[in-house]
Amino acid sequence: MDNDDIRDLFSSLGPVVIKRLFGGKGIYYDGVIIAIEYRDEILLKADEISAPYFEGAGCEQWTYTGKNRSKPVAMPYWSIPGDALDDPDIMAEWARRAYEAAVRSGK
Repeated sequence: MDNDDIRDLFSSLGPVVIKRLFGGKGIYYDGVIIAIEYRDEILLKADEISAPYFEGAGCEQWTYTGKNRSKPVAMPYWSIPGDALDDPDIMAEWARRAYEAAVRSGK
């Protein structure tokens, strides 16, 4: 996904800053990372408060195989619900959740 497409996706939230990040892109709003783009997929930040919303919407949590390879390591990023990709108002709701999670994380 190119940077203009990412900016369009988050336009209902406000202007985002996009920076290179470990083979992908970090997407920042108001100074905090709210999402990442990795392998052409946008993943939104979540925490213990917002993750149940993502899970309930059928989103997938980003995991990777750790060094010991015995079990996947779960990251605090989730896929975007399909209906949000086509509706800026729905996307704004999910982007706000990601922003709120990022603020709560203090990073």
